[in-house]
Amino acid sequence: MRRFLLLYATQKGQAKAIAEEIHEQASDRGFSADLHCISESDKYDLNTETAPLVVVVSTTGTGDPPDTAQKFVKEIHDKTLPADFFAHLRYGLLGLGDSEYTYFCNGGRVIDKRLQELGAQHFYDTGHADDCVGLELVVEPWIAGLWMALEKHFKSSGGQEETSGVLPRASSTILRTDALKPEMLHMESHIELLRLDDSGGKESEVLEQSDTNRSHAGASIKDSEPSLVRSAPPLSQASLSIPALPPAYLQVHLRESLGQEESQESVASVDPLFQVPISKAVQLTANDAIKTTLLLELDISKTGFSYQPGDAFNVICPNSESEVQSLLQRLQLADQQEHRVFLEIKADTKKKGAVLPQHVPEGYSLQFILTWCLEIRSVPKKAFVRALADCTGDGAEKRRLQELCSKQGAADYTRFIRDAAACLLDLLLAFPSCQPPLSLLLEHLPKLQPRAYSCASSSLCHPDKLRFVFSVVEFPDQSALVLRRGVCTGWLATLAAPVLQPNTRALQVDSREDWAPKILISPRAINSFHLPSDPSAPVIMVGPGTGIAPFMGFLQHREKLQEQHPDGSFGAMWLFFGCRHKDRDYLFREELQHFLKYGILTHLKVSFSRDPPSGEAAGPAKYVQDNLRLHSQQLARLLLHENGYIYVCGDAKNMAKDVNDALAEIISQEAAVDTLGALRTLAALKEEKRYLQDIWS
Repeated sequence: MRRFLLLYATQKGQAKAIAEEIHEQASDRGFSADLHCISESDKYDLNTETAPLVVVVSTTGTGDPPDTAQKFVKEIHDKTLPADFFAHLRYGLLGLGDSEYTYFCNGGRVIDKRLQELGAQHFYDTGHADDCVGLELVVEPWIAGLWMALEKHFKSSGGQEETSGVLPRASSTILRTDALKPEMLHMESHIELLRLDDSGGKESEVLEQSDTNRSHAGASIKDSEPSLVRSAPPLSQASLSIPALPPAYLQVHLRESLGQEESQESVASVDPLFQVPISKAVQLTANDAIKTTLLLELDISKTGFSYQPGDAFNVICPNSESEVQSLLQRLQLADQQEHRVFLEIKADTKKKGAVLPQHVPEGYSLQFILTWCLEIRSVPKKAFVRALADCTGDGAEKRRLQELCSKQGAADYTRFIRDAAACLLDLLLAFPSCQPPLSLLLEHLPKLQPRAYSCASSSLCHPDKLRFVFSVVEFPDQSALVLRRGVCTGWLATLAAPVLQPNTRALQVDSREDWAPKILISPRAINSFHLPSDPSAPVIMVGPGTGIAPFMGFLQHREKLQEQHPDGSFGAMWLFFGCRHKDRDYLFREELQHFLKYGILTHLKVSFSRDPPSGEAAGPAKYVQDNLRLHSQQLARLLLHENGYIYVCGDAKNMAKDVNDALAEIISQEAAVDTLGALRTLAALKEEKRYLQDIWS
């Protein structure tokens, strides 16, 4: 069987899931895929690999390769490697990213670029899938086209079937095929399928709508707008092409509990873990603010946790207790929630290479697993929706689920599931006849991920303490009648509620340690979002809303350094802060005035987006980017002539892009270069680690 090497580099599991899908389809297409995480370098050797290589790479942070790829990226960027080091490699790469971030798909781009610099050549064009609009829009046609690209590659290699990693003779290594575009191969693959006998592996089904069903569907939506539970013509009357049913592979056994203890520390995948008490809670916003923003202070005195300003850390959080109970009741498993869960691979499964999910611990209660291990709020992927359709008894409900996972229903899936952030519970409540087995949930629900927060303090100023800031996320559920809270921010707000008393903005926790609420935290990988090593370098900070968090650590740190070194040389510090209302959500107002008064902060520029202009003081600055433009000359001088650093923290969707555009305009105007020249300057600043971002969507 024709063999190829399949590597994935994943952060949260999406790249792995896509690679497993490719692996699953490979044998039905007449190929053998060796599947490995890119970090498992002991299981493959690119130096001698002669089979075609397929790589699926995600992106994390503001454009970094995932943690699992860090070692690989470092190794291939060894400057001593010759330009023909990978000349024998033929590869195709699928990058995953989110266009809300400046460095879209940069994890894949970094690897792609370096492989080519070392002589590797494409046998298939690189795909860039955008999580902002739906990964499947690129992933599905890219995979569909991959098989024809592999066919052409093996044919161009003299019809040889790669069954080992032995290098072929030089005469055969010079043969290659031009990289083929996914959309063209997708078309060719369908043509080719018409020539092939059915090998038993179908990628999809085409469902014809009977005249009876079609007229019924037409009548049922005649006077209704489309929604999660109903469609409208032409979709309601269309024949559907739906994905193949994912093969079931888990067998679940529920056994009565013998009273074993359960702790989240034992199932968390991050290391090291620290359990720390909340020592202080402060509400930073007024009660009538649009968003409630809290500051929590953690006592880390009895741990080995250390940090520096600009670092981030993980909070291990559970799902909402009420949502877990609702899910258990809907699945008719409430009376078995304390039962222990044991898994095994189904003996008759058709899933190749099936393994037990590592994030589901053996012998823990069903309630614990739904609370601490599974992301029950995740948006169900189309494969999950497809599987749910087969568990649905009512014909109209089943048809609607089939529409939502079909090629023809892509727009409805995006509108009513993806963009609406619908979760499994939403679908189960919307489609009452859907009765999935527990095994299906364990097969499809991803791991509950820890949430990252920026450190908002300096250990020089607050020894043995760690502070962080967050806004409590709230959004309507599918019924639009109930406000849901963010998984982690809602839990933290509930946890801190006893600490906050009415009509007080801060309260010290009772000195009894056993009373203080505790949370689990872990450090995140080292990043470069730190103050310059040279304290005389100018610093520009841009952080609207909770984006100010790391800069409070910067300012506290700088204040202590200046106290310790009164004769030292310290560069200017600019802060551009923005919020909606001066009197409602101006975070750290008193502290910032203190830093300004004592010269720690040399320039403070604040914009209020929702307050009406009030004289000259308000000016035309509505957002932080407006204030940047108002001070274009000073900022250009700091960045271009005084070796200054600029830090941006906050929302990736709008703010980070708008700030980047403003900086490009400033450089273009002040340095008298065109837009392309300005963008190159910004790229150089990023390369020099003088333009740093800590942004999130």
